[in-house]
Amino acid sequence: MRQVWRNCHAATMAQGKYSVIERAAIVTRENRIEWIGPEATLPPADVAGEHDLGGAWVTPGLIDCHTHLVFGGDRSLEFEQRLQGVDYATIAAQGGGIASTVRATRAASEDELYASARRRALHLMRDGVTTLEVKSGYGLDLPNERKMLRVARRLGQTLPLTVSATCLAAHALPPEYAGRADDYVDEVARRMLPVLAAEGLIDAVDAFCEHLAFTPAQVERVFQAAGELGLPVKLHAEQLSSLHGATLAARYGAWSADHLEYLTESDVLAMAQAGTVAVLLPGAFYALRETKLPPIDLLRRHGVPIAISSDLNPGTSPALSLRLMLSMACTLFRLTPEESLAGATAHAAKALGLQATHGTLEAGKYADFVAWEVRHPAELAYWIGGDLPKRVVRHGALVDAATLA
Repeated sequence: MRQVWRNCHAATMAQGKYSVIERAAIVTRENRIEWIGPEATLPPADVAGEHDLGGAWVTPGLIDCHTHLVFGGDRSLEFEQRLQGVDYATIAAQGGGIASTVRATRAASEDELYASARRRALHLMRDGVTTLEVKSGYGLDLPNERKMLRVARRLGQTLPLTVSATCLAAHALPPEYAGRADDYVDEVARRMLPVLAAEGLIDAVDAFCEHLAFTPAQVERVFQAAGELGLPVKLHAEQLSSLHGATLAARYGAWSADHLEYLTESDVLAMAQAGTVAVLLPGAFYALRETKLPPIDLLRRHGVPIAISSDLNPGTSPALSLRLMLSMACTLFRLTPEESLAGATAHAAKALGLQATHGTLEAGKYADFVAWEVRHPAELAYWIGGDLPKRVVRHGALVDAATLA
């Protein structure tokens, strides 16, 4: 079924720029964009429906390319403790931190995890998100990693939302492997990944390369196992220290390296050569009250695409608005509104390996877009919070996330 969406302006985000088409029209056929251009040059065609967008600005649907959406419980009391001066080591010694989320996630049923994750997904969808990534990593054993990834798949099957599932079993050391990190890495690489891949639950593999998680050598074993299974890789890297995990990720052709506060120029050069996207996470930077900025100028200078994501998780970025992250990326990281929007569209798509079908408004790509009632696309990063009036189209059909609650 062919439809026409007219009376709008389009920020297509081609080449990571606004790439504006004034007084635009979009023709969709089934779930794809068939044509986009100035309305005055709209080709004649039989259409089943027309939509007047009232002069709105149309952007690609937003893409949240780094989330930990599925988890049990929350850590709001730990947040309060930190603000009262209790350090993380003390909280961890009390059984808090990621260990508390692992316990809650293991204790929750698949249906319970689905219900809570669905509520969080709806918050993001109301913000204009049409595609997101979901990581595992709070199960840390085969049954519970499987449970999390099954929930990710279920979200994509039951909501008008594209969901990419990433296995982050190498996120932290589970309590039953205390002092045996290499044994756990073997469990991830030789047992978990092959089983979960065979069950069709994984689109990519991630790991946390950090002094409080896994070493570059241990991460490399996970990456090698992913490669043997034909799975692409991503990496949490250089968040708290410089271990050159981003260079390791680039060597394995990673889709992205994420966080990156301690990124060096040699890491940036490696990422540029490999085409690895830099995913910046201002929510975690804000929540942890970090002061070391990612090297934005180096990333710009060497042409590394910069994506922006919520890093939605219960401990360090309980963020339910990707658009708020665009504002934070501008204020905290000094990105421009254009860069931040590219970071949640074109570059975010590349960080998920979806650049051929998502992230820009182009003929042949999925008809995922948002018609915002704003005067300029910069307003998406300008307004701090709130719910901007909008119409969301996903795969050619209007979506009202409010009716899905």
